[in-house]
Amino acid sequence: MRDVATMAGVGIATVSRVVNGKPVTPDLAERVTRAAESLGYRHDLTASSLRRADRRTSTLGLILEDAANPFSAALHRAVEDAAAEHGMLLLAGSTDEDPVRERGLLRTFTARRVDGLIVVPTGQNDTDLDAARRAGTPVVCVDRRTTAPQVDTVTVDNRAGVRAAVKRLYEAGHRRIGFLGDLRSIWTAEERYAGFVEGLAEVGCVLHPSLVRRGLHGAQAAQQATRELLALAHAPTALVSGQNLLTVGARMTLQELRLQRRVALIGFDDLPLAGLLDPGISVIAQDHAAIGREAAGLLFDRLGGEGEGGPARHRVLPTRYLARGSGELPAPEDG
Repeated sequence: MRDVATMAGVGIATVSRVVNGKPVTPDLAERVTRAAESLGYRHDLTASSLRRADRRTSTLGLILEDAANPFSAALHRAVEDAAAEHGMLLLAGSTDEDPVRERGLLRTFTARRVDGLIVVPTGQNDTDLDAARRAGTPVVCVDRRTTAPQVDTVTVDNRAGVRAAVKRLYEAGHRRIGFLGDLRSIWTAEERYAGFVEGLAEVGCVLHPSLVRRGLHGAQAAQQATRELLALAHAPTALVSGQNLLTVGARMTLQELRLQRRVALIGFDDLPLAGLLDPGISVIAQDHAAIGREAAGLLFDRLGGEGEGGPARHRVLPTRYLARGSGELPAPEDG
């Protein structure tokens, strides 16, 4: 920094103001920038954060279930865009629904002194989320609720989305409606199943336990579960899938058995290219960008002092139904 100041003909304090984004005259900013580029100077963010009174590092941590999942990828991009607008870098990691891995990521990010955390929680480490918050790192959970105090959350109305899907299938003549659910430890999986049960009750349709498969994780598990359901003497004429990868597995089995135009399917959360299939996959869609923006907004509120020390805030966003054909298939005559 001293060499940059000498070449630019300014004081070290002026160089510090320029590299830290503080206001100086355009002429000074240009001279310092030109000198820094000529000397190959790179600003040491770690050293700067240690000198700052608030110890901010201009970084955020994002903990996802699986960065390769389309939902996680879309959420990552939305949060990344919000972070960039505030001049912040985003660090991300995946838990794969493993609480041990989640605990490690929480501790790693807080050890690196990220300014805040956005987490898709496994639901098994609420004490660790609370520990991060008590250590001074604001935390916002997305997609799933948490019992950790003063941790804000952003979810969608899972129950309402599934209830509406069940009603659509009932109105299309379906009475034997099956359900594919994710791991029971996941809050959204429980909420979506609850919506399924409530939806059947609202339309006066019988809940057949034999048509329900829960505790599934991944497309392969859904494939097998769908085969089992369709092999029943009284097989379902329609399926509701509670998660996007489960929807993929269900559709793969339906196509293997050439039943994709006979058995209706509605999945929770959208999928890339889902509308290009024949028939397209009807889904209960979430607005990933809105979820990410809302979560980032709550986090930046906490970082800015708004709501500091206050109670947890919970934002619930609506879903929307995308009719593409698979959810609109009518029940067969005996359905």
